[in-house]
Amino acid sequence: MTHIKSIGRFCPTDDNGYIINDSSLKKIKPDFYEVIEEVIEKYQSHLRADLHSVYIRGSVPRGFDIYNVSDLDTIAVTKNDINDIDLGWVHKAEQELNKKFNFVNGVEFSLYSIEDIIDTTTFSIIPFMIKTHSVCVFGEDLKVYLPNYKADKTIGNEHLVNLKNQVEQAKDDLDGNEDIEDILDCCGWIMKIIVRAGLALVVEEENQYTRDLFPAYKVFSKHYPEKEAEMKQVLKYAIKPVDNADEIIGFLNKFGNWMISESEKWLKLHNPKKVSNLKI
Repeated sequence: MTHIKSIGRFCPTDDNGYIINDSSLKKIKPDFYEVIEEVIEKYQSHLRADLHSVYIRGSVPRGFDIYNVSDLDTIAVTKNDINDIDLGWVHKAEQELNKKFNFVNGVEFSLYSIEDIIDTTTFSIIPFMIKTHSVCVFGEDLKVYLPNYKADKTIGNEHLVNLKNQVEQAKDDLDGNEDIEDILDCCGWIMKIIVRAGLALVVEEENQYTRDLFPAYKVFSKHYPEKEAEMKQVLKYAIKPVDNADEIIGFLNKFGNWMISESEKWLKLHNPKKVSNLKI
């Protein structure tokens, strides 16, 4: 039985409603020091002069990580276009660190060019994550060049506009899949997306945002009490993924499809002039 702990909180905000980044180097637990050092070394050895900066995002720099459960999510910013950089080393580097540091649920490498980060003419989740949920551990911190963000429909759009495609992708990846590790990864990935999409459905009413799964589940359930049991199951799948592909597909065919329907209603309501252009 998966035990759900009341862990996490909503992002703090200032007097104007802008999200405050509560990540800090001081909040990173000593167990992660060596992992982070090796992450930086991997980026440096492969990117060399192309490496601009490295960030740790998520629960670890906020002090909410759980031993053997939390991932170590990293972002590297490059000076040149990603398409011009050899990324063939990334998967192997992740595997090496995952094998060496088994108290981490997974080390994730992700790379974006500096142009992608500082171009904020339209909302993009990575600049948002750097500004609100990350701490810089190497290089120049780009937060000062990024705008402030509020918990509003812009974030809701980001979480909901691709939900249908993400659920369908998960089902396609799971169908006939016999790779246990791949099934577990896919289960955890799509269920985290669904929990956060649940929060997005009520972000306008709540004016609060979090990446943490438990508070997202709780606030969704407050507005959709009839769906609390299903979202609780999503949370359990996210915390402790299962390797039964047919079970996951069956669940996605039911609750996943309901979430897609609700997301389409939300997008039409909050983007009446743009809905014809939305790929939903």
